[in-house]
Amino acid sequence: MSHELVPYPFADPADAAGWAKLDVVGMQAALAMARAAAQAGEVPVGAVVLDARGVVLGQGFNRCITDHDPTGHAEIVALRDAAARMGNYRLPGLALYVTLEPCAMCMGAMMHARLARVVYGADDPKTGACGSVLNLPSLPQLNHHTEVVGGVLAQECAAALQEFFRARRQAAREARRLRCERGTPD
Repeated sequence: MSHELVPYPFADPADAAGWAKLDVVGMQAALAMARAAAQAGEVPVGAVVLDARGVVLGQGFNRCITDHDPTGHAEIVALRDAAARMGNYRLPGLALYVTLEPCAMCMGAMMHARLARVVYGADDPKTGACGSVLNLPSLPQLNHHTEVVGGVLAQECAAALQEFFRARRQAAREARRLRCERGTPD
């Protein structure tokens, strides 16, 4: 990726207040990635992988449209970035922050990476795999369990998605209106 990693150094967030502070900073970094996705014409979902000190080890945003890749979700892009930087496909002790509740594909990849934590912003009532539609992390049959925290900066994360789709609907209405004025069928 062409963007530069930005470190977020924190004291050891071993207590709940430390994690809460790190969670907000991590989600703000994920929101910055979501804004980059929107600028690229992608659905504005962003993700970052942080260590317990808050250092960004990987980041990404949705690239499905740009890369013609159904697996180009923000979480997968961020996992690939972190794994390449760490030189390992396992990412134990790390946390992934994402602006939208992960789907089954992404949650499966995060659990296979052995992430310690997954923190998401907005719920996804259509494909969410952390409780909204499915709850993969709660399945006792799986050999790795990842702590999941939802709802961090949920309103900001949801607003980014709502604004993006509102603008898309408006553009589609405007395009239909112009076609009708020209007498061009849909």
